[in-house]
Order: sequence, then structure tokens, then C-alpha cells
Amino acid sequence: MDDTNALIEQRKSKLAALRSKGIDPFKNKFTPGEKCAEARANYVEGREVALAGRITAHREMGKSMFLDIKDQSGRIQIYAQKNVLGDEQFEVFKHLDLGDFLGARGTLFTTKTGEISVKLASFVILAKALRPPPEKWHGLADTEIRYRQRYLDLISNDDVKNIFLKRSLIVSEIRKFLQARGYIEVETPMMQAIPGGAAAQPFVTHHNALGCNFYLRIALELYLKRLLVGGIDRVFEIGRNFRNEGLSRKHNPEFTMLEAYQAYGDYESMMELVQSMVCHVAQTVLGTLIIDHKDDEGKIVRTIDLTPNWKRARYKDLVRDAVHEKTAGKINDWFALDPAERRRVAIEDLQLAGDIAAGYEDFEVTGAVFEKLIEPNLIQPTFVTHLPMELVPLAKASPEDPTTVEVFECCINGQEIAPAYSEQNDPIEQRERLAHQAGGEQQKLDEDFLVSLEHGMPPAGGMGMGIDRLCMMLLGQESIRDVILFPQLKPK
Repeated sequence: MDDTNALIEQRKSKLAALRSKGIDPFKNKFTPGEKCAEARANYVEGREVALAGRITAHREMGKSMFLDIKDQSGRIQIYAQKNVLGDEQFEVFKHLDLGDFLGARGTLFTTKTGEISVKLASFVILAKALRPPPEKWHGLADTEIRYRQRYLDLISNDDVKNIFLKRSLIVSEIRKFLQARGYIEVETPMMQAIPGGAAAQPFVTHHNALGCNFYLRIALELYLKRLLVGGIDRVFEIGRNFRNEGLSRKHNPEFTMLEAYQAYGDYESMMELVQSMVCHVAQTVLGTLIIDHKDDEGKIVRTIDLTPNWKRARYKDLVRDAVHEKTAGKINDWFALDPAERRRVAIEDLQLAGDIAAGYEDFEVTGAVFEKLIEPNLIQPTFVTHLPMELVPLAKASPEDPTTVEVFECCINGQEIAPAYSEQNDPIEQRERLAHQAGGEQQKLDEDFLVSLEHGMPPAGGMGMGIDRLCMMLLGQESIRDVILFPQLKPK
């Protein structure tokens, strides 16, 4: 029998011993009067408290014991004395293990070492942990275990728990911010007959009652725009999207997205919305607009300054400058080259052969240049504007350059945080562009959406924001898995 199994059997024996005494720790009820941190913060000598939490430390000293219990707010020390509890209860107390849950009643006092503690008067065992805690109770380091058994990660690592508590506050503040501006929160279908609103590979599922396939949504967009048609002028949704694509430091197949649409707005009004919202959330949740990202040793590797106003730069200008620099001035204007030459330069001179598939169209070649040479270097907040029309078929064309659209991608920390644009509301133009994107395959067109536009949609601005990437940036995390409680992993 290995050590873990031996410890499990030992704990089961203790459980049996408790039950033989008429104690079933899984049936007891206890209502704590406050959190551990509140008891410490509101310390008054002799004040009676009722606290509950998981046992994280246990020290026996003859006729007395010290142990720590911990709840979501923090820890507090419990002091148990045999002459107070009595022989029988003190013997029961000895059946406790690390990881068990305890309800404790007693009075606050301060030990000789200055530790705020609870002098135990009575206790209730609330749950018996049959498995021992991780070996490194104060810092679970095994990445595989951390992601597969997140509950152990949360038990062991306070810093990890704080990340997810702050993530919850970030999402809450986003809701408050939008609602204060008159946006209405809605829910739209996750299963869709036609996946639309983005170019991505969907997950397929089968609806038994209807006898047909559906797709898990890849974007929220098209249903939210139907609501603009219906007269809801400001609307948003925070929900899950699903894209049947690879996993990486920046990508998880299941992710959380915010999309918001504003009638009578455009990409400029969305720019103001994104900047104001991110700054509000950072200031409210973190208390600062200066975000430090640190390495494993705590050394600052980059600092992000969210102070307005954020930089604006045109997509074509960034590509021209990057290619000019990367080719040591040999290429002055990337966009003056013919498509075949652009492809050759990208593969040979810019060394992007591994990033450009054989079937890539010209705009996709340029997109690879942007994604590999430019986006990773956009650490400070930057609105990249006026993208090629082929990249965003749901946006309005730019009056000054019809080959581009009124779009921005907000890039921070070397990745896109939020795209937004002036929404296309011309039903004829929209049908032509979606048909082009679908490659002439009629079944890929969302006819119901196109019919809704024919009923008239007001001019509008719309934006999407990746909540996971926003949390990565604000909370100083380098992997999307560190801001998703249960990221997708390959089955064991």
C-alpha cells in the first residue's frame, strides 16, 4: 500500500471511530457568525465568536492544542484546552486531521506572541477529509495538478484564489458600468442552426427532438444585432463562445466574451466605451491604472500604463513600418507590392513560412505579418484602426479608403483585447459580403439575420471583448489557463 492509500485508510479509521461515538461529521449543522478575517479585524478581548473553516495547521501540546482554520477570507488560530472541553470532547478533538472542516465557538484573546486567537469553548466537526492535502500545502507547484484539480490549487495557493476572486469583481464591474450607461443585459442562444458572427470552426451537436445538427456558437453578434432591429438601442451579453480550434497560452476552445451594441454609435463611440470601461474596472478593482507583470521570481518584466488617452495607429501604417524595419529598408511600401511578391517577401525575407498556409489569400498573408511582427509588440494600449475589408465583413467601409473598414482592434499586453466597428446596416451590401465570405455556399448564410436587416437596423457601433484576455492583462497572468477555473485539457 502506498503512502497516500495508507493515509486514506487511517482517516477512514478515524471516521469510523467518530461514528462509533455517535458523531457523523457529514450531518452536523453550524452557522458561522462572521468570517475569520472579520473576527481578526474587529478584535475585542473576550468577545464571543462563531467561526468555521478548513483546518490548515494542527499542533498538539499535551493537554492543549493549537490549530488554524481557514475560510475564504483568511485564517485564525484556535486554542483548545482539555480542562475547558472535558476529557471526552478533547479526545474527539484528537480525531481531527488537516483538511477537515470545523465549526468553533469561543472568545477572542491574544497569545503571548501577539497572535489573535480563539479560546475554544465548543466545536462541531463539519466534514472529514478522507484524502490528505497536497504535500506543499502552502503552494501547490505541479502545473498539471493545478489545472486538473483546481480545488487543490485554490486550497493551497492564496494568490490563485485571489486571482479568481478579482476576476469575479472584474466581470461584476463591467456589468455595473454598462448598466449605468443604459445598456440592457440579455441572453441569446448558445446552440445555433448556422454559426455566424466570426470566421471560426464550430463544435457540432445533434438535437434529437428536432432531428438535426446544431452548432455551439462562435460569437454573440448576430442575435444581438437582431435586438437593435427590435428597438433595444443599447444591449450587451457576457457569455461563453466555443471554437473548435487549438489550445495555446492565448486560446482556450471555450471562452468568455462580452459583446455590446449601441444604436446611433460607431467605432469611435466604441473606442471611448472600451477605454473608459477598462480604466474604470482597473481603478475600481485594482486601485491603479499601472499594471505590473512579474516573472516567477517576482521581478517586473513589463509595466502596462492604462492612463488615457490611448494610442491610435492605422493597420496599414503599422504593417508598412514593420516590414520596412524588418527588411532593413529594402521594402518601403508593403501595399505597393503585387500579391505574389508580398507572399514571397513574407515567406523568405520575413521568415513567416510556418505561419502562411498554401491556400492563404492576400489579406491573410498581410494578417500573418501583423499577428507575428506587430501585435506581440503592442504592450501599451493601442487602437489599431482601419483594417482590410476582407477581415471584417460585418463592418462599414471607410469613406476615405474603401479597401478598409471602420474598425479598431484594441491591443494591450501583446494581444488583441477587443475588436469593434461601425456596424454594417445596409442589407444588400451585407448579403454580398457574407456571400463572398461563405464562398457562395448558400447554406452558410444566416437568412433570418439578413431578413432582420431588411426590416431596418439603425446605424450602430459594436464591440467584443475577450474577458479571459482582459483578466490576463489586468491580473498579470501570462497564460489564459491561469484565469479560467477549469481550462480544457487533454484527457488522461
